[in-house]
Formats: sequence, structure tokens, C-alpha cells
Amino acid sequence: MRRMICAVALMLGIAALSLPAHTQEAAKKNAAIKPAPSVSQAVLEAWNDIGRKLIAMAEDFPEDKYDFKPTPAQSGFAEKLLHAAGANYFFTNLALGLKPPPEEDPKRETYKTKADVAAYVKKSFADGAAAIKAKGDKGMTGLVVDPDAHQQTRLYDLAYGLIEHSGEQYGQLAVYYRIAGLVPPESRPKK
Repeated sequence: MRRMICAVALMLGIAALSLPAHTQEAAKKNAAIKPAPSVSQAVLEAWNDIGRKLIAMAEDFPEDKYDFKPTPAQSGFAEKLLHAAGANYFFTNLALGLKPPPEEDPKRETYKTKADVAAYVKKSFADGAAAIKAKGDKGMTGLVVDPDAHQQTRLYDLAYGLIEHSGEQYGQLAVYYRIAGLVPPESRPKK
């Protein structure tokens, strides 16, 4: 009998603890569904998200390791950041009706310090975000000529290509962190 009372009490306790979760789920199901973001909003969110991650790395990685290379054949940490940031202008310039940049990779000699590199990374993402905002939905669905593919493409597709490229660079830089014995900012416990 005592066991039965304990079992019933335990089941009631579990039911009481799960009640708030069921109430929250019901509230979510009854809440109005948010509309999908517009084309320019979706691109801007993705652009800013990868930009935030690369900027965090640029500001976090120790300056004395900025030229760190996992192997001699690879680019240094700063060179990878400069490559990602410089590539952004293949979107930004076309979005603004300008010619693509003359070179893909800004020279490390031009950006000598950690502060110089971090400022360039920030600027490249801020310039891209400003272009996305300026173009709006209509402008982001417009056509431009992709200089690499030598074909027309929608501006938002070009932006997503550069977002993907930045994500690839982010993944490679996360490996640089690990090989250098460090933890990337995104992988650290949140406070």
C-alpha cells in the first residue's frame, strides 16, 4: 500500500512538473505565425550573422598569432580574414553599380596590425549590409553579371554565394583556433 501511495505521489509530481511545459507548447501553437522575412531582410540577417562571427574572431585571436599557419603552404590567420573581407566587395561593388575589385585578396602588408585587419573586416561587412539595405527587396531581386561565371544572376544569389564563402572561411579559421590550442568565440560557453 505504501508503495502504491509513493507511486501515485510520484506520478502526480511528474504530471505537475510537466504541466507548465504543455501550457507553453499550447501557447506557442495558438500564437500568430510570424511572416517570413522579406528577401532583403533574410539576406541581411545571414550577412550580419557570418559577419559577426568573423569580426569576433578578428578581434579575439591573439595578435602575436595573427600570421599563424597550420602548415607552411596555407595562408596565415590574418590573410584568411583579409581574403574573406576582400571577397565581400565582389558583392558590394556590384550591388552599388561599381566594378569588382581589381584583386581578390588585400595584401597583408597593407593591414599590418590586428586593429587594421579587424577594422577592414568590420568595414567590409558594414559596407555589404548598407548595400543590402539600400537595394531593398526590389533591388536584391534585380540582375547583375557575375564576373566569375560571366552570366546574369540575381543580386541576392550573389550575396548568398559570398555569405557561403565567408562561412567556409569561418570554418577554416575555427580549425586554426583549435590547432593553435585556442577555442573559437562561438564555441565557448555562453555567459
